[in-house]
Amino acid sequence: MERLFDTGDAAPHRTAVPLEDEPLAARMRPQGLGDFIGQEHLLGPGSALRTAIETGQLHSMILYGPPGTGKTTLARIAATGAGAAFEEASAVNAGRAEVREVIARAQERRRASGTATIFFLDEIHRFNKAQQDALLPAVEEGLLVLIGATTENPYFEVNSALLSRAQIYELRPLGQDDVAALLRRALADPERGIPPDPPQVPDEVIDFLAARSGGDARAAYNALELAAETSKLLSLPVTVELAEDAMQKKAVLYDKEGDKHYDYISAWIKSTRGSDVDASLYYLAVMLEGGEDPRFIARRMIVLASEDIGNADPQALVVAVAAAQAVEHVGLPEAALNLSQAAAYLALAPKSNASCRGLARARADVQREGAAEPPPYLRDAHYFGARKLGRGVGYEYPHDLPGGVSQQSLLPEGMEDRRYYEPTERGFERELQDRIAQLQQKQRKYGV
Repeated sequence: MERLFDTGDAAPHRTAVPLEDEPLAARMRPQGLGDFIGQEHLLGPGSALRTAIETGQLHSMILYGPPGTGKTTLARIAATGAGAAFEEASAVNAGRAEVREVIARAQERRRASGTATIFFLDEIHRFNKAQQDALLPAVEEGLLVLIGATTENPYFEVNSALLSRAQIYELRPLGQDDVAALLRRALADPERGIPPDPPQVPDEVIDFLAARSGGDARAAYNALELAAETSKLLSLPVTVELAEDAMQKKAVLYDKEGDKHYDYISAWIKSTRGSDVDASLYYLAVMLEGGEDPRFIARRMIVLASEDIGNADPQALVVAVAAAQAVEHVGLPEAALNLSQAAAYLALAPKSNASCRGLARARADVQREGAAEPPPYLRDAHYFGARKLGRGVGYEYPHDLPGGVSQQSLLPEGMEDRRYYEPTERGFERELQDRIAQLQQKQRKYGV
């Protein structure tokens, strides 16, 4: 079994690979919490995980999150201060036999010197049930402190018995500012980071790599290192083009704070309003690739669902709100799937702005004429003495009337003939037209 750190040592050691030959991500790996960037929700002052690492009183845990978010780094930092032997394996190439060997060494260590053992198991979701079960007794007895790492949801991939003996910590993708800070740190450290030979790396390259790494620090480091090496070999400056080639992703000219932000959301709204599903998805893709805040996109979807679709398809608002909730609960990159589903639905839904136009007409009347008082029979009558003022007197309760419809005018006096809502013949609004006609017919039939 591969062990990156010598068995029995209290602190991790580097592999036999010379420092200068290690990838940039390995060279720049933080050695302590003071250097660790990101995951503030787990490592804030006084948090359970931070306290455990700082005091060396570790508990078994599963670190769950996307690649390049610091799972392995946190495990090594935790081991450094724990005063325990540290063993590391990957579930990709380890099995029950290797686990038994780790347990045997842990038992011998405990008998000989009382030393505890931390076992870091990367890709723990790759272990099948039998392999995971082999760990249970050692973890349950406290012989091993297990630190598992996985990119898959542990509640689906790790046995419930093992989960019950470990704390789950979910790591989030790093923010763009966090990734940019890590890259700048690599450029400022000539010993461990990027050698000073290449020309200075401009901010636009850092910003591009930070935006396009998807919160994966390792991917950003690898792309920066490859771009710098290529620039040195070609005697060229480090440019966005070199960074694009290294990242294998095209730079998107998108300014979240400027004209591009407004231009592309405008294009998306107009394309979706125009029922062009392909254009809608394209502009959505541009915004997502450019790093637009997905919550902003979701808010615009909710507005469009009422402004441009309305009651032609009332389900559109439900879809848009559900997409916004998904963005909050899931986050990128997965929430892009929810946004794309909503965008396609909104683009293909029948369109109507009848409810918006109706509200606009009503507001125009209020602004022009002021707010007319409701008829006395509609006004609040719940308080003592209200009836003496005529409040609520004569109100016709529709449920007690034939057809469930009252002929009473519910608009203010003098406004009985005003009409604000004029549904179209598109989608569900055609049914609403019929309902209005039926209600008017009932009012005439049962009116007095």
